[in-house]
Order: sequence, then C-alpha cells, then structure tokens
Amino acid sequence: MRNESLPAKVGAEPLLPMSATAFAEGYDLGRLRADLVAGLTVAIVALPLSMAIAIASGVGPERGLFTAIIGGFLISAFGGSRFQIGGPAGAFIVLVLACVTATGVSGLVLATFLSGVMLAALGLLRLGSTIRYMPYPVTVGFTSGIGVIIFASQIKDMAGLTLAHGEPGPILAKLAALWAARDTLSPTAVGVALATVAVIEALKRFAPRLPSLLLGIATITLAATLLHLPVETIQSRFGGLPRLLPAPALPDLSLASVQAALPWAFSFTLLGAIESLLSAMVADGMSGTQHRSNMELVAQGVANMGAALFGGFCVTGTIARTATNVRAGANGPAAGMFHALFILGFMIVAAPLAGYIPLAALAGLLGIVAWNMIERHEMAALIRSSKGDALVLIVTFLVVVFRDLAEGIVIGFALGGLVFIRHMSEMTELDEGATHARDADTTRRDVVTYHLRGAVFFGAVARLGSVLDRIASHPRAILLDVSEVGFVDSTGARMILQLAQKLGRKGERLMVLRASPAIEAAMRAQGLTEPMLCYCPDAEAALAKLDAA
Repeated sequence: MRNESLPAKVGAEPLLPMSATAFAEGYDLGRLRADLVAGLTVAIVALPLSMAIAIASGVGPERGLFTAIIGGFLISAFGGSRFQIGGPAGAFIVLVLACVTATGVSGLVLATFLSGVMLAALGLLRLGSTIRYMPYPVTVGFTSGIGVIIFASQIKDMAGLTLAHGEPGPILAKLAALWAARDTLSPTAVGVALATVAVIEALKRFAPRLPSLLLGIATITLAATLLHLPVETIQSRFGGLPRLLPAPALPDLSLASVQAALPWAFSFTLLGAIESLLSAMVADGMSGTQHRSNMELVAQGVANMGAALFGGFCVTGTIARTATNVRAGANGPAAGMFHALFILGFMIVAAPLAGYIPLAALAGLLGIVAWNMIERHEMAALIRSSKGDALVLIVTFLVVVFRDLAEGIVIGFALGGLVFIRHMSEMTELDEGATHARDADTTRRDVVTYHLRGAVFFGAVARLGSVLDRIASHPRAILLDVSEVGFVDSTGARMILQLAQKLGRKGERLMVLRASPAIEAAMRAQGLTEPMLCYCPDAEAALAKLDAA
C-alpha cells in the first residue's frame, strides 16, 4: 500500500481521479493479478447483496445489478479513493422504498439522476471536506436506526407473510400490519430464512476465507430447488433476469416530474455524500491512504447519473464491500472496476440461475446485514461516555426509526452542534488576576487584571456578559489578558466593545493584553479600536499608558 501525500492545506487536494495516480505509479502483472483477485472477491460479496437490496427497495433485482455494474465501475474509475467500492447500499433501502411508493420507479430514476448532478456540484465547489464534520453519535444513530428499519422490512419475506393491503412504510404501522397477517405465516419460508442465516454464520466462523454470503445463498437455493420447497423465488415474483444491460436513456425531465423528484434527490444527496465519504475514511484507516473528498463526490455524482441512464438507482460507497476490497489485497481502483465487470459477466452467463433464489433466503441475508448495521457496542460506549453524546445518539436513532432518515440526520446534526456549543462555552473562563495600585491617593481606583481563556463566541457571551457587567459596575480600570483566547467571533467582540463603552462613560479604559495578531485583527474588524481601548504587549506597558493619560 502507498501513503498518498497529504494536501498542503484543507481544500488544496487536486480534482484528479485516484485511478490516474495509481496508473501513473506503474501497473505490472503482479498488480493486475492482485486487483483481479480482489475484484472477484468483492463481486462474490456484492452479487447477492445487490439483488437483495434492490428487492428490499421495492424494485426488481435486475436494477440492483445495473446499479452495481454501472455505478460501481464509474466510482472506481473516477473516484478520489484508492479502494472505494460503489454499488447499491443498505442505508438507502428506506429512502428508495419511500421514493418508489411516492413517485414510482420512473421518479426514483429521475431522483437518482438529479442527486448525481447535486453530488458532482458539491465536489466541483470543493465542499467535500465539510461533509466530514458530521458528529460521530449522529452517524452511529442513523446507521443503527437504518439497521432496525431494514430488519423490520425483511420480516414479511422471512416469515412468508401475505398482506392484504400492501406493506406500510412507517415502522409502527408496518409491525401492526405484519402482526395482523400472522395467520399467513409460512413455516417453510421461516425455515429457509433461518437455514440461510445458520449457513452464512457457520461459514464465517469455521471457514472465514470462503465467500459466506454467496455460498450460503447458493447452498440454500440448491436445497430448496432439489426438495421442491413451496417458497417464493425471484423467478416467481419478478420473472427472469436480463442477460444484457438496457440501452441508456434519459429519465423524464419534465417540470412536473422534476418537482416531484427534487425532495427525494436532496435526501439521496445528503445520505450519499455522508455514506460515501465515511466509507472512504474507513478505507483510509485500513490502508493508510488519503482519499480526495471532492473528487470522490464528483465521482459519486457521475456514477449516480450513469446508473440512472441505465435504469439503476442510488449508488454510493459501501463500507462492507470497500473493507472486503482492502482485505483482499487490492492494489488500486482497478479492483473496483474489475468487480463491476465480474458482476456483468455473471449476468451475461448465469442470470437464469438467479431466478431460483428463494426470497426468504435473500431476506435472511439482509437480516444479517441489518443486524450488523446496528452498532450495539458503539451505542453502549457513547451512552456511557457523556450525557450530550447519549442525547444526540438516542434522538437521532429514534427520529430515524420512527420519523424520517433525513430528518434524523438534520436534527441529530443540529443537536450535536448545540451540545458542542455548550461544551465550548463551559471551557471559556474569566479569572481575576493581580491588583495594581495606580498611586497612594485613595481617591484613585485600582487597576485589575482579568485572564480570559477559551473561545469568546456567541455561545459563551451570555455567561461571560453577566460577569463582565458586574466587573464594570465598580469604577476601576481593567486589563484584559487574552493571550489564551483562541477565537473571537462578532458576538464576542461586541461584548468586549460594550464593556469598553461602559468603562469609557465612567472615565476609565479597557486595556487588552497579549492579543495574538489574529485575535487583535478580529477585534479591530468589529470596531474595537483606539482610543476606545488599548492593545498592549503586557501589564507594564498598559500601566505606563494609564499613568501617562
């Protein structure tokens, strides 16, 4: 693995695909062999997942394959990560299903296309680094919430239930409808789902080098076919899978269609940016590389537009498949491109065989994926760490599960910001220092030094302002040491300005000590200039100015 050089400053990373960098390093037979093996390994994992995610999202399994092939190839070819693997992601199941329900498959394809345009624009505007500011409790909360929703969405097929009026989207209504249909439970479907879970977990434990997901699905499919088990299959519900990609076509771009698709496109963009960059950071941590966040967003945009042209849906970086790629010994982006080509080869050669896969088996596979998405250990650690993190985590989780995914991210982010503001304001301190006698005349006031520490910003103003008001209520001269102040915003500067004005009305002055050039410039920009207050390098210089006045 090669360490990518860090950019000289934030935002300085080049808009250059990582594939160009990797191929410029030289590409020999050894690297080709490594990328072929890794690409095949990832394709074996992605193949059943792509179809299962598509079915759970309310579209045909073939659209999952189209998304993995086109989107996966474009993300690796143009992306800013050396090891990112793109395709349909479990995190999108809830949003995609809701979009299909509201706008139909054509609306989903259009929303995917529009989301691609937005993602590419975010990258070209170099906003990729801002996506990284998502608080960790928010990512854990929404990922775990998605896991719960995905698991609930698979109960129907795992149990072989038949619903009279379709499956509701909201989780409480869904659970109520599933319970009402309990009399239609199929013991055979339950057995197939449990057997799939058992085989996959057994392979993971006793033969971890083998492709457990594909072998698990293949084993159960073979058994169900030979035993003629009465379970619903891909063939019985969706018909046969195509062997070729469809001809590319633009989605319906009429004004009415765009207006209906735009809210979904915004949601896809938000989640896609977060999910893809989070996956790229996971790859960085595993491999020691440094991804280019802006180029990654551009590639995500190109991939979503490309997938939509071929009838696919939302594509993003996928953490599990990306991690598999790194562990399989990939050399660079070529492995991701090979993974897409291997899936295309399967569709061309073996598409009819996929029709025999029981839907209960795919539901069992997604049940495992959903269970692994519920980050139980991380949730427990965050709940123990602090009340603020626990609050952000729990609120995000509950809003995602019971309300809406996008709302959960926005509310969690806002709540995380409020918690951060509170922590920062509590770290801002104002301490009284030494008292300096101006002369022996008792009618003259003393000069008192106060040490201000931390960030002087809007979150700390309410608490600091009351303290400074009490200080200024007694006629005295104040030396304000700001040597340990790291940041002053306009609200903080105005608070200091008001203190200087209050002292000035009483014939006294505020002297600011040891201000760094950046802090002094920020305060002067807000009107804190001579002679209202003086900037001095130390207390002795300030006292000299006061005595000379």
